[in-house]
Amino acid sequence: MNKLLIKNATLVNEGRIYASDVLIEGERIARIAPDIQAPDAVVIDAAGRHLIPGMIDDQVHFREPGLTHKGTIASESRAAVAGGTTSFMEMPNVNPQTTTLDALEAKYQIAANSSAANYSFYLGATNDNLEEIKKLDPKQSCGIKIFMGASTGNMLVDNQETLAAIFRESPVMIVTHCEDTPTIKVLEDEARAKWGEDVPMREHGRIRSADACYKSSSLAVSLAKQYGAKLHVLHLTTAKELSLFTATPDLKDLKDKNITAEVCVHHLFFNEADYDTLGSQIKCNPAVKSAADQHALLDAVRNDVLDIIATDHAPHTWEEKQNSYFKAPSGVPLVQHSLLALLELYHNGVFSLETIVKKTSHAVAERFQVQDRGYIREGYFADLVLLDLGKPYVVNDSNLLYLCGWSPFNGYRFHSTVEMTLVNGQIAWQNGQVTNEVLGKRLTFTR
Repeated sequence: MNKLLIKNATLVNEGRIYASDVLIEGERIARIAPDIQAPDAVVIDAAGRHLIPGMIDDQVHFREPGLTHKGTIASESRAAVAGGTTSFMEMPNVNPQTTTLDALEAKYQIAANSSAANYSFYLGATNDNLEEIKKLDPKQSCGIKIFMGASTGNMLVDNQETLAAIFRESPVMIVTHCEDTPTIKVLEDEARAKWGEDVPMREHGRIRSADACYKSSSLAVSLAKQYGAKLHVLHLTTAKELSLFTATPDLKDLKDKNITAEVCVHHLFFNEADYDTLGSQIKCNPAVKSAADQHALLDAVRNDVLDIIATDHAPHTWEEKQNSYFKAPSGVPLVQHSLLALLELYHNGVFSLETIVKKTSHAVAERFQVQDRGYIREGYFADLVLLDLGKPYVVNDSNLLYLCGWSPFNGYRFHSTVEMTLVNGQIAWQNGQVTNEVLGKRLTFTR
């Protein structure tokens, strides 16, 4: 059994910042205390650095199977651990779609053979797979994903009877992408009439409007209330939608709360002014919107109206992103720099370190009932991240790990560095080097 002793660390955990040592034996944390002595352990001197639980990202698109020219579980999980994300929950819009239990287990097998980070996968809802959803074991998947907009074919669940049945029958929490497609279509037609195919990227937030988001998210909330369903609304982008949710300051209340909401890093970091410099690089669905919306989202994180921060990591090739407005796909690669971006908000006085850890680790573990992860606790898996808050990190082509090979942060100088990431007690990332080993394990749930 390998033993690691992290000495002289500053822990950020469960609302506290304090000095401690951490002893790891095998996959788990064995002891947390000052001045631990373990002569047979490998010692990591963490003096001057902060130790936090690894980020659990509840929303990523790693593109495998079927879209592996954009990303793979192997490539994107390594980008994730380089950025301090130790566990991820991945989406079903791949090829073939993850809309059957067989397809779900096939993805678990891919991850078991390739992932550097811990993993779970959503079962996707369609207009015609209710019976498959009803057969799902609650311990088998992180949740059911419903695209209530911004999808194509049978993964756009727009049949009202089907939606009602899924909310009534789902054996696990439902997570939703909420945008009203008919509303967006009207605005797309108006934009095309004005600009043709050369619609400016800055129009994206107006086309995928606040009204389109609210119409869909309010429907999801009303269905959850009607049927008593567990609902988690993904990637909130507007001030208007925040009125649908209530604050949950106490983490222990998240497990039993019926309706929660999430925000993504890019909607906290960027606003519509950034389209002029980044263009399609920040084109995503739902869209980056106004500075007023951005500030409302930041306030909602601080006030515990928004429960979780995630990424919606969604890589596309650089060539695909160079197309005109209607042809450039929506999605942003984020997992390698999401934690660094949040730490910029810490340096700017927007968030505390305790808030960042709460929203990216503790709250995800509580809401999804993830077993033995998301905290620095004795007996828990050693999914840990060592941060140097005073060491700058500049993003460039040479240190990008995404298969797509680009980032909206390229050239950005972050104030902090992810120095080391441990996954299940093993070093997955250290001093700019990522592991080739398969360190990830299937997430388990206390349901």
